[in-house]
Amino acid sequence: MHPKKLSISDFDYSLPEEKIAVYPLAQRDQSKLLIYKNGIISEDIYRNISARLPEKSFLIFNDTKVIKARILFQKKTGAVIEIFCLEPHERINDYAIVLAQKNSVKWKCMIGGAGKWKEKYLEKEIGIEGEKIILKAALVEKLRDAYVVELSWNPGNHSFAEIIDHAGETPLPPYIKRKTEERDSETYQTIYSAHEGSVAAPTAGLHFTKEIFSSLKKKYIDTGFVTLHVGAGTFKPVKSAIMEGHEMHSEWIDVTTKFIEKLIQNISQKIFCVGTTSVRTVESLYWMGLKIFLNPGIEFENLKITQWEVYEDPLKNNNCSAKDSLQSLLNYLKNKKTERFFIQTQIIIAPGYSFRIIKGIVTNFHQPKSTLLLLVAALVGEKWKEIYQYALAHEFRFLSYGDGCLIYKND
Repeated sequence: MHPKKLSISDFDYSLPEEKIAVYPLAQRDQSKLLIYKNGIISEDIYRNISARLPEKSFLIFNDTKVIKARILFQKKTGAVIEIFCLEPHERINDYAIVLAQKNSVKWKCMIGGAGKWKEKYLEKEIGIEGEKIILKAALVEKLRDAYVVELSWNPGNHSFAEIIDHAGETPLPPYIKRKTEERDSETYQTIYSAHEGSVAAPTAGLHFTKEIFSSLKKKYIDTGFVTLHVGAGTFKPVKSAIMEGHEMHSEWIDVTTKFIEKLIQNISQKIFCVGTTSVRTVESLYWMGLKIFLNPGIEFENLKITQWEVYEDPLKNNNCSAKDSLQSLLNYLKNKKTERFFIQTQIIIAPGYSFRIIKGIVTNFHQPKSTLLLLVAALVGEKWKEIYQYALAHEFRFLSYGDGCLIYKND
């Protein structure tokens, strides 16, 4: 069956509110770990994950860093308007350049309480190292699913990264029903986060500690890092009955040629991804490389993976190996004399998808009727129900601050 025809009701389950973790554990690596391998379910904790992975396997992480994307403006009447910065409005080639901008920026945003916004601009006073700064927000344009907001500040000598860090709040997911606390700025961030741009954490990585990385090294498990800036679309509910009616969110991936070289070197090993975002990134690289393999003269902008194209010809029925595809991508980038690959992917991974690179995933437990759950089902088929039923019956904690699982792909 083409994934377009999947009924989202087949990926529903009952998730009691008390099963949703509102806070993380005090020690990240003490979170419970469910292991699914060869049809068998077992339990452990994250601290011991290296013992549950094959020796000399390759583990891939998403090193994106969450920005404080939620900015609250209080009007003189006392009403609060929330501006949630999603992504830069203008064409970008590098998030670092956008975040380094001074004086003003234009971002695509969601607005809470937009109907109360009657003024020309909203205003908020913040302080950076004792300096008073006035931050203003002006509504520029209404889009189909968001707004364009211009944020400006005076004096304008600080970067937008500094402004949002002092003016914003950590954007906890909507299902964590409490106010953001100061400690969330640390706990809702992986210890290896490096590149700012996400508005949601790659939560599978929240469990990893220095001790775990040390144990991975002792078992000769290699690690690699990609960057996919997680958008709010990761929480976008599937409202259509059939998947064909759902528009998958696009996200920016940022990968170095050194990583692609390392991936090629490890292609014969067992490759595991930490988080659905890492999966989307690595699998997208295969399809982008395949496009080049089939059409060496392809324009760069045409490498973007759209929602359904990997399920359709000419990509679907091509048996190009992962090594050949990735080598094509690497050669393409070297010919362009670039060491980084920055592009969007809209890939949707659902039952019917043929994994080309990964053999398993480390991930949290996801919401019912979500595209993230579809990805898990693509790995293990109907067994996802058994995994989730087990987790619910054995006191596993769900969603972003919850426990997780190591799932091997069904052969």
